[in-house]
Amino acid sequence: MRKRPLVVVGDALLDRDIDGQATRLAPDAPAPVVEVHGVRTRPGGAGLAAALAARDGREVILVTALGQGEADDTVRSLLADRVRIVDFPLNGTIPVKSRVRAGNRPLARLDDGGGTPGEPTEPVRRAIAEAGAVLVSDYGRGTACALRSQLAEAAQRVPVVWDPHPRGGAPVPGVRLATPNATEARALTEHMVAADGNPLRQYAARADALCDHWHAAAVVITLGERGALLSRGSASPMLLPARRQAAGDPCGAGDCFAATAASALADGGLIEEAVQCAVTAATDFVAHGGVGNPALWSAPSTTRAEPVPQSADPFALARSVRASGGTVVAAGGCFDLLHVGHVGLLESARRAGDCLIVCMNGDASVTRLKGPGRPLVPAADRARVLSALACVDAVAVFDEDVPVELLRKLRPDVWVKGGDYTAEALPEADVLRSWGGQALVLPYIDGRSTTELALRAAAAAVRTE
Repeated sequence: MRKRPLVVVGDALLDRDIDGQATRLAPDAPAPVVEVHGVRTRPGGAGLAAALAARDGREVILVTALGQGEADDTVRSLLADRVRIVDFPLNGTIPVKSRVRAGNRPLARLDDGGGTPGEPTEPVRRAIAEAGAVLVSDYGRGTACALRSQLAEAAQRVPVVWDPHPRGGAPVPGVRLATPNATEARALTEHMVAADGNPLRQYAARADALCDHWHAAAVVITLGERGALLSRGSASPMLLPARRQAAGDPCGAGDCFAATAASALADGGLIEEAVQCAVTAATDFVAHGGVGNPALWSAPSTTRAEPVPQSADPFALARSVRASGGTVVAAGGCFDLLHVGHVGLLESARRAGDCLIVCMNGDASVTRLKGPGRPLVPAADRARVLSALACVDAVAVFDEDVPVELLRKLRPDVWVKGGDYTAEALPEADVLRSWGGQALVLPYIDGRSTTELALRAAAAAVRTE
């Protein structure tokens, strides 16, 4: 499946954010006057889902209905270097959704345009037939309904993730995962599930009902900062909580969730793994600016890297925090066997600023520093464990003995190491000074070290032989 593309099917939109400041009311009505500072345009709907799915360099095909209007051409241009578009005729133009915002808070939304999908073409049918996995991003505008027979066939042979809409059609039977949010689940099950004073129990009942009604392998209801509730239609739902609270613009978080889940299933992941990755990705997406994060629309990667789903892009995070006037903190180390000393150090480091990026030695670097037999835990696993800590916002892996080049790219305001030496003696101190950064030393808890843990484990193994 990994050699075949992920195909995103659904309604493409054009989203605009009109950003400004509101400090007074209009003289003729109690309405805020917004002084416009800028307008940002981006693909929305299935177009946004496709762009998010393509962030890690995977091959993504967007199957959608497009017209010949200015908005349609803009979406084609915005997605041209990110995904391959296979479109069929739209009688009309794609919808344009404009948010008027003041102080990063929406005041109003203006919707304009819209059309009716025409007859699917042979290239469209072929793209779905040759997909390795399919994400249906249904915004209730007719694209999914026009391709229902092709999607029903795809669901019998490859993973299909369906992000539904109350105005759209039901998912086809056999989808691997359907991903309604809490509001959509309530609307879709209004006549199926009785009211209940326990919210989680009610969402579990709604997920079970939808799973049975849609003949889906699984249904997950996204619950915002509470995470997601997964059901396979049984009496034992699974709650997958968010690892931290994320304050920010939630626009696009559902698309991020669905795109991440579809990507994980396309790579052979289990449903539970896909949902956990999706919860973390959506949380990080919101925490780091959502669709307003400039790094989201920077040049896409041309190579696939092994993902660490729990971690944000460290460079994009550093840029975003600096741009908002925050303090970027970075901490370094091998973190071979994570212990209470590491956790204490990282929690203290996080309190020194507005984000914490852990710069972690790669496997070759650990071997050079610690000797044969180290690391005990490979880099991908160490990064994943670190990323699961609430105090860690991102992880960057380096293969130098000292992360000088990595620090030059990140340019943190504060660099933290654990140990019993002075900050000025750190080899990284000189490079920090070149942009006004500060090196700090924080103490480890006495008696806790990876080497000590390894020796105790080895001694215990000898005693049990």
